[in-house]
Amino acid sequence: MCLSVPSQVTEIHDDASVTVDTLGVKRRVSSHLMTEPLAIGDFVLIHIGFVMNKIDEVEANLSLELYKEIIEKLEAEEQA
Repeated sequence: MCLSVPSQVTEIHDDASVTVDTLGVKRRVSSHLMTEPLAIGDFVLIHIGFVMNKIDEVEANLSLELYKEIIEKLEAEEQA
């Protein structure tokens, strides 16, 4: 099973790569597989270092809130 956390584009580079922010972690990934252009602020899903598709901001934010909730619950369980 593969989970893809929504990531937000923060930089666009000349070599068909972009920098994304995934829950505060920034990394550079390839956008070679995208057929539509990306813009700073777009939300995307990434698989093995490649942007697979762009997603709606509302959907991205809903997913991110769920991931944050899961992380908080896991951290609470570890402390118990």
